[in-house]
Amino acid sequence: MKNVAIAAASALFLIGFLVSSVSSSVSYDSRAITINGKRRILISGSIHYPRSTPEMWPDLIRKAKEGGLDVIQTYVFWNGHEPSPGKYYFEGNYDLVKFVKLVQQSGLYLHLRIGPYVCAEWNFGGFPVWLKYVPGISFRTDNGPFKAQMQRFTTKIVNMMKAERLFESQGGPIILSQIENEYGPMEYELGAPGRSYTNWAAKMAVGLGTGVPWVMCKQDDAPDPIINACNGFYCDYFSPNKAYKPKMWTEAWTGWFTKFGGPVPYRPAEDMAFSVARFIQKGGSFINYYMYHGGTNFGRTAGGPFIATSYDYDAPLDEYGLERQPKWGHLKDLHRAIKLCEPALVSGEPTRMPLGNYQEAHVYKSKSGACSAFLANYNPRSYAKVSFGSNHYNLPPWSISILPDCKNTVYNTARVGAQTSRMKMVQVPVHEGLSWQAYNEDPSTYIDESFTMVGLVEQINTTRDTSDYLWYMTDVKIDSNEGFLRSGDLPTLTVLSAGHAMHVFINGQLSGSAYGSLDSPKLTFRKGVNLRAGFNKIAILSIAVGLPNVGPHFETWNAGVLGPVSLNGLSGGRRDLSWQKWTYKVGLRGESLSLHSLSGSTSVEWAEGAYVAEKQPLTWYKTTFSAPAGDSPLAVDMGSMGKGQIWINGQSVGRHWPAYKAVGSCSECSYTGTFNENKCLRNCGEASQRWYHVPRSWLKPTGNLLVVFEEWGGDPNGISLVRREVDSVCADIYEWQSTLVNYQLHSSGKVNKPLHPKVHLQCGPGQKITTVKFASFGTPEGTCGSYRQGSCHAHHSYDAFNRLCVGQNWCSVTVAPEMFGGDPCPNVMKKLSVEAVCA
Repeated sequence: MKNVAIAAASALFLIGFLVSSVSSSVSYDSRAITINGKRRILISGSIHYPRSTPEMWPDLIRKAKEGGLDVIQTYVFWNGHEPSPGKYYFEGNYDLVKFVKLVQQSGLYLHLRIGPYVCAEWNFGGFPVWLKYVPGISFRTDNGPFKAQMQRFTTKIVNMMKAERLFESQGGPIILSQIENEYGPMEYELGAPGRSYTNWAAKMAVGLGTGVPWVMCKQDDAPDPIINACNGFYCDYFSPNKAYKPKMWTEAWTGWFTKFGGPVPYRPAEDMAFSVARFIQKGGSFINYYMYHGGTNFGRTAGGPFIATSYDYDAPLDEYGLERQPKWGHLKDLHRAIKLCEPALVSGEPTRMPLGNYQEAHVYKSKSGACSAFLANYNPRSYAKVSFGSNHYNLPPWSISILPDCKNTVYNTARVGAQTSRMKMVQVPVHEGLSWQAYNEDPSTYIDESFTMVGLVEQINTTRDTSDYLWYMTDVKIDSNEGFLRSGDLPTLTVLSAGHAMHVFINGQLSGSAYGSLDSPKLTFRKGVNLRAGFNKIAILSIAVGLPNVGPHFETWNAGVLGPVSLNGLSGGRRDLSWQKWTYKVGLRGESLSLHSLSGSTSVEWAEGAYVAEKQPLTWYKTTFSAPAGDSPLAVDMGSMGKGQIWINGQSVGRHWPAYKAVGSCSECSYTGTFNENKCLRNCGEASQRWYHVPRSWLKPTGNLLVVFEEWGGDPNGISLVRREVDSVCADIYEWQSTLVNYQLHSSGKVNKPLHPKVHLQCGPGQKITTVKFASFGTPEGTCGSYRQGSCHAHHSYDAFNRLCVGQNWCSVTVAPEMFGGDPCPNVMKKLSVEAVCA
């Protein structure tokens, strides 16, 4: 009886939702999101507006649309929009309304993930730090103070969108909204309070009356009518929690984030495409790339801790907004292939047909006669020849072929038709070079801005995250009879910190540094220190490298020197310094003077010329430069520096830390087999991040102020401005590789003979192909940048490229034997590999 009552109540709720969705222009069923009465297979991509500039937004959105996207997905960043209680900011790169309207003007939809918890490797997970000090608060659980604040901000954003008529139900682009974010694992940990909070959040969101569906990701028990969605590298296994909800993938991870001290992860385009095709073939109808453009963690927005300033994420559009090839182009071709299948895909559930031990087909048919098929080979090691319908198909390892008419292959996830672009950073010549001036921080001048108390303080509670820096300073008296003064055996100073880094100064001299990592943020400094008879000044500069962005109980997280702090090796044994008087200073003198700004930089005397010291810790450097000509994206090469922060014309580029070298295993990486964030890595033994993005919109024609604060000591003369551009372009195309263009020519009836594929090569804007570095039609080996001839090679392979491509910005060459002087090895499957240099 109880089950009957529950079923009846659920039915009534569903009827209510469906009735209300009639007047709405967005609804859903088991198969797909429906917009204005039409079921849609939706391809989406994450572009976070604060991680780029308003000047970049139109180009990013245009390239997303050109890449085959229907939807742009973004979080809403609470700490950026409400930096202090009730004081809102929606300007600059936080102009949310402008961003949404640009998406609308481009003809794309938008998925607004209000959260307002975002995670996203963003400082404090997107929460304002002041939230920590709301009396009685406990984050993301059934807690009155937290829910009141969350509801207030969520309502603020919804009302803002409504006022601008930006929901699809009002004629705007927003077709979906998300409440909370990846809460399922946390709810499991918290138990009953977590479940209560989930139900409250769902009810609160639906009650805001947006007229579009709400989503919860990684939330298996998302209450009706909210759609639960999947996040991960693969989501084909996922099923929504009710049969009448569509199968949605809110985060298809295109790569992974870079952390200081870690290698740079990347994900092969073939595996990315394979994971998406696998999801679509098993009934998926909404897929969002996280990220489509990762961008930059400007200022102090990076979380973690230890998340790098670059949030490139190996996304289809790189940090600078350039197309990452072949990933961008290979996915564009995938999206076009999926769209050809859309009429069949939205009509019903697939029929699964086994084709072998590791092979299967998924077939979709519509009542009107449309038929589309996906042929999959899950074997990561070997090709498979399968029989489907009345034809045979060769499937490369770990790949899926798409047949929009159940006969002709238009796309295989392992056969890349797009070019590969090898990028380079080119130093920009600066007239007479960069002329540096320097200013040194001196902790002994902090008396006016400091406070003193007994014992050690927690860093976040003290700084309220207004600065990365907190000074801990104390005096230690050493008796003139101490034995170490005669023996030379230095006493050992031990400092325990909750994170994230520290520099220890003894009597004004840097004694040493210590730092943690994302996996182990806590650290210990232990070193012999040079003390003298009488009073000695110990000054510890404790540094936060972004606040954590994931985990329970945000209100309890801590950082800084929590102790104990002790001296060992004295005549009286171990001396605990933790509970003596300590003097504290929040931030740096240079920060309080705004030395990074155009006005503040003139408030002190700077050393010049021969007086500019190298390898000097706690030093501010400044110089001016003119904006380089052209439109190429720009960066600052910080390879000669240690750790600190960078500003251009008063705007913060972010934290630099090239001295933290990447530790990991950077071996050869195959696209085949299950991907994870540690599988494909670059930069081992090198700086985790050497180049730091400088948006062109931040620059004036002349007199641009570049300010660097260096903690460790570096050589500013090694800093240079660089531009990002294409170095060379490559292609790797098989002789009879399927292409969408050729399929459309055949299906239109314009052509009835077999068509060869074409190689398309294109340099960057303003560039031309200057030379053909390599070309071989036959059985070439290797990869872009390191091709070599195989046992079969057409001796006229270069001719067509020298004739058609050299001197051009772009060119196309048909992959057919007659283009290269004839067939060099009949009855052998041949391919063309080519690399052309751009300049």
